[in-house]
Amino acid sequence: MHDSPVGGGRHLGVFCGSRDGNDDGVHALARELASAMVAADMGLVYGGAGIGVMGTLADAVLEAGGTAVGVVPVGLFSSEVPHGYLTELVEVPDMQARKRAMYERSDAFCALPGGFGTLEELFEAATWTQLGLHGSHKPVVLLDRNGFWSGLDEFLDRLVSDGFVRPESRGIVSRVTSVAEVLAVLDR
Repeated sequence: MHDSPVGGGRHLGVFCGSRDGNDDGVHALARELASAMVAADMGLVYGGAGIGVMGTLADAVLEAGGTAVGVVPVGLFSSEVPHGYLTELVEVPDMQARKRAMYERSDAFCALPGGFGTLEELFEAATWTQLGLHGSHKPVVLLDRNGFWSGLDEFLDRLVSDGFVRPESRGIVSRVTSVAEVLAVLDR
């Protein structure tokens, strides 16, 4: 049921932008996360692109001697150029298969700043945890930079206060402001 990626051990699924964004600090944050992951012997599972924040993250993991598994839908090759030097590149037929492969290969998830795809992936991963579809509890951590995730974090609280999310499910998604906090959440 669980395809273990290259390298064994724990794997962090990271959702982030295939675009660069306007804040260079996001790339520094991606490099810091990569360094901490490798130091903790944690492999990367991500969307497989060699561009944007995704490319920065994968490059940093590989440069630090870690493992990086990319999952790319064949049809996206024209817009999300696959990284050319990954530990493993998994080609899948579509976005649904991409997410399933990422979810199965990851022990937990972290979201760096990104766009619609990042939001969609983090919410689906959280929903799968809520419904027990992962087979185990797999938290989703929002790694914040300059308050990027603060509005979403407030909205998640609103979902609870308005009765659309159970209070016990709110903890599936947490917002942190440091890489050390990401690793602490994953070690719980």
